[in-house]
Amino acid sequence: MIYLFISICCSVTVAVLLKLARRYKIKIVQAVTWNYLFAIFLSFIFYRPGLNELISAPVNSVYIALGVLLPVVFWFLAGSIRGIGIVKTDIAQRLSLFIPILASYFIFKEQFSSLKIAGLAVGFVAIFFTLYKKTAQKNQGLNWLYPILVFLGFGIIDILFKKIAQIKVIPYTSSLIVVFILAFIISLASVFYLSAVKKQKLEFINFICGCILGFFNFFNILFYLKAHRAMADNPSVVFAAMNMGVIIAGSLVGIFIFKEKLNKLNYWGLLLALLAIVLITNVIGTSYQALLLLFR
Repeated sequence: MIYLFISICCSVTVAVLLKLARRYKIKIVQAVTWNYLFAIFLSFIFYRPGLNELISAPVNSVYIALGVLLPVVFWFLAGSIRGIGIVKTDIAQRLSLFIPILASYFIFKEQFSSLKIAGLAVGFVAIFFTLYKKTAQKNQGLNWLYPILVFLGFGIIDILFKKIAQIKVIPYTSSLIVVFILAFIISLASVFYLSAVKKQKLEFINFICGCILGFFNFFNILFYLKAHRAMADNPSVVFAAMNMGVIIAGSLVGIFIFKEKLNKLNYWGLLLALLAIVLITNVIGTSYQALLLLFR
C-alpha cells in the first residue's frame, strides 16, 4: 500500500511543480526536456537494462508516436494547470481513461457491462461540469482547449503504452527507456529551436527544476508499477485507488493551498468524476477497497 501512496504523492507533486513554474518564471519546454534526461538516468539505475536490449528495440511507429506525444502533452498539462488549476486538470487527466476504454469497445470489440456504460456516461457529464465556468475571460477558449487536449492526449498515450506492453522482443522497462530517450530528443530539438529562432536563453534554473520534475515523474511510474506487482491479484483496486487518490489529493491541494475557486457545478463534476471511476473499475466492492486503502 505504501507504493500506491508514494505514487499518488509524486503525481500530485508534479502538478504542484507545474503550477509553481509560472510564479518562478520557469521555462516549461526546457524543464520538461531535462525532466526526461533525468528520468533516463534514473531508469538506468533502477531498471539496469542491457545495452543489447535497447539496441535490439524494434523500429516501431508506436515508440515514435509516444516519443512525440509525451513532451507535447506535458506542455499541454502545464498550460492547463496554469489556466484552470490543479483540480480540474487532474480530473481531465484521470478521466482520459475513457479513451482506451472506448477503443477497447469499438476497436477490440470488448463486451461492456451496464455499469461500465453508466460510468462512461457519468464521466462525460463530469467533464462538462468540471470545466464549466460562468464568467467569460479573455483566454477562456484556451482554458477549455488545454484540458481537452490533456484528456485526449493522455487517453491516446494510454492506448500506445498498452501496445508497447505487447512487444515481447525486449522487456517493458527497456521499452519505457527507449520512449524516454525519444521524448528527450524531441524535447531537446524544441529547446534548440526556441534558443536559435526565438532567442530563448538556456538557464541553469530550468535544468534544476527539470531534474526535480523528472525525479517525481519517474518515481510516480516506478511505484505505480510496484503497487501493481505487490497487488497483482487486485489490479482494479490499484487502478481505482490511484485515480481516486490523485483526484482527491489534487483537489485538496488546489482548493486549500492554491485557493482555486470552484463553483457548485465544478464540485458536482468532482463528485461525478469519482463516481465514474467507481463504476468503470467494477464497482462498489472495488471502490470500497480502494477507499479503505486510501484512508487506512
